[in-house]
Amino acid sequence: MSRSQQLAQLAAPAPAASHLTRKQKAAIIVRFLLNEGADVSLKELPDALQEKLTTQMGSMRYVDRATLVSVVGEFAQELEAMGLTFPRGVAEALSALDGRISPQTAARLRKEAGVRQIGDPWEQVRQAPLDELIPIFEAESTEVAAVMLSKLDVSRAAELLSKLPGDRARRITYAVSRTEAVTPEAVDRIGLALAAQLADKPAVAFDDGPVARVGAILNSSPSATRDDVLSGLDEADEAFANQVRKAIFTFVHVPQRLDPVEVPKVLREVDQADLVTACAAAEPAGLGEVAEFLLTNMSKRMAEGIREEMQDMGNVKPKVGEEAMTQVVNAIRRLEAAGEITLKTPEDEEDGEAA
Repeated sequence: MSRSQQLAQLAAPAPAASHLTRKQKAAIIVRFLLNEGADVSLKELPDALQEKLTTQMGSMRYVDRATLVSVVGEFAQELEAMGLTFPRGVAEALSALDGRISPQTAARLRKEAGVRQIGDPWEQVRQAPLDELIPIFEAESTEVAAVMLSKLDVSRAAELLSKLPGDRARRITYAVSRTEAVTPEAVDRIGLALAAQLADKPAVAFDDGPVARVGAILNSSPSATRDDVLSGLDEADEAFANQVRKAIFTFVHVPQRLDPVEVPKVLREVDQADLVTACAAAEPAGLGEVAEFLLTNMSKRMAEGIREEMQDMGNVKPKVGEEAMTQVVNAIRRLEAAGEITLKTPEDEEDGEAA
């Protein structure tokens, strides 16, 4: 284009805002926002719209201030007149309704629509537990596993790699060196496929597993019933019985699993009459060490007062004593559920013994 043509183009009057197409107005608004330093993210637009917007911006030269003010004013009026916006597509609708519709309905809609679980499928992959990712790593091709490893956070990728067989880990690590030519579209498709695998789980009726449910029931059962059930489980499924035993927390487990510094906090949650009864019944029931653990880790003055009340109480009926012990255990469970205390796990106990 000659210089005279350029000058003629600059001298030509800009079109009035009313004569501009919506594409031209959109290009003006985006250009204006970018000039003002706004962070305009257009990635969520369909590829066709991104292409049209880019082409339109490339074909325009300039607009005068009056036209700019007119277009921006029209855009502002449209924003003010907009009362409500809705999610785009089923995927965003499911995200907006997450936790408000049943998991079964959400899973069925995702499966039927074949949509993304979230805006970025890789975000779901990154947040998945390692025990769910490991089977996928083992089943997928080395190339797919290499892409997957590259998309994880460094620390998480290293942890996952350490849990794979050595030969498999070496092959995947080497395959990472050949991922330079992988296109963004391929990475996106892999992410969608992996997210679909993670989401393809059968609906379950219970939030907790069978071990947790049986353990909770036996926690609240009389000791005779608990021992009888565990004996039966030993005969039917010894491995399951052992898992249930680890899930059980009763009065006898207090010294092993409750940190001594947490004892005063627990005792504030227990009625003193129940505490006195539980401690008085502990010795005849062979649980004297539990009572001593509690008494040792409370204030000296309080311990002396409880010991005096225990002597005055005399013999306690086993059923009454067991109910009082249950009240102490329930207080501990409530505090743990509220996150105010942390109980040691059976694995912690085993590690301590090994050390």
